[in-house]
Amino acid sequence: PPSKPQIRHFLFSRAAGNFRPMFLPIPHLIVQPDDGVGPVREFISLAKKSLLIKQFTFSEPTLMQAVVDRKNAGVDVRVMLNPKRSGGDRANDETYDFFKKNGVNIQWANPKFYVTHEKSIVVDGEAAMIATYNLCEKYFTKTRDYGVITQDPVRVAQVIEGFEADWEHRDWLPNPHTGLLWSNANSRAHMAAFIDAAKKRLDVQHPKFVDAVITDRLLAAAERGVHVRVLCGGKHGISDWDILDTFSSLRILKRFGVKVHKQKNLRLHAKLLISDNEHALVGSMNIDRSAFDLRRELGTTIRDEAIVKRLIEVFENDWDTSHSYDPPDPLNPEKHKETDFPHDKDLRHE
Repeated sequence: PPSKPQIRHFLFSRAAGNFRPMFLPIPHLIVQPDDGVGPVREFISLAKKSLLIKQFTFSEPTLMQAVVDRKNAGVDVRVMLNPKRSGGDRANDETYDFFKKNGVNIQWANPKFYVTHEKSIVVDGEAAMIATYNLCEKYFTKTRDYGVITQDPVRVAQVIEGFEADWEHRDWLPNPHTGLLWSNANSRAHMAAFIDAAKKRLDVQHPKFVDAVITDRLLAAAERGVHVRVLCGGKHGISDWDILDTFSSLRILKRFGVKVHKQKNLRLHAKLLISDNEHALVGSMNIDRSAFDLRRELGTTIRDEAIVKRLIEVFENDWDTSHSYDPPDPLNPEKHKETDFPHDKDLRHE
């Protein structure tokens, strides 16, 4: 085994009837920008047999090269990229051409979905990374984001099922009892059930609030005595269309006693809920009607004690460095100006 077990550890899996060691990066929770691109690059480099990548946007050069290196090493590599954003612009054309030129098996995502916003990587059919970050430099350096690596065989198998269905452009209905959230199948219902199960405490770190069902569930939690805290990102990355619902939802939550703060130390891109300090939900889907109903999205619930503990630590640090937020009147754009971060035209929450 490696001399630094805090960096890597053994995962024993059954392959052809035998156990063999597979090294995985630690922590199994990846926090951005704290951990940087290294753990993601290392995870890709672990692939010996197969590598499946499905991404909304992919442009980080060292990760692109790591994928080509795996292909050149004889790994069965397949990459699926979202062709265009909801606004129509195309962010992955250069990456698509690069992979095509280097012989990587690549295709555009399932056209059955308006947008494929999922961010997943599966290594050797044994471990899956489910993330909130895109594979672009910005999300490893400037935004709060999370990634979770699971070796649960049922969950890994379902991520592969979803990949194969989208690769073949066919309909697919996932088993709803694996702990994964899929859009457009079960993500809203699972997120609502997660919120409904909170008994004492509920922490929410999300940039968008554009779904009345989830807003209603958060209000119901506060009404039954759950201590609800919402850490939002203010206007940053929110379209003029979505500002109407996001600001209105946040204003309503405040009226019901929910504490609403705005992230100040980093731009907020993460999608995280923590219930009763013991159960977490991380995924690609924003709290948004189209994220639940029109797009391909993937999230996961988490009960692993070490992962939840670190998520709590990161949330508490972000909360402590944040400020109470009074969302402006959504119909008064003159009060929507925010100067804590420079405007970033490429930071748009799908």
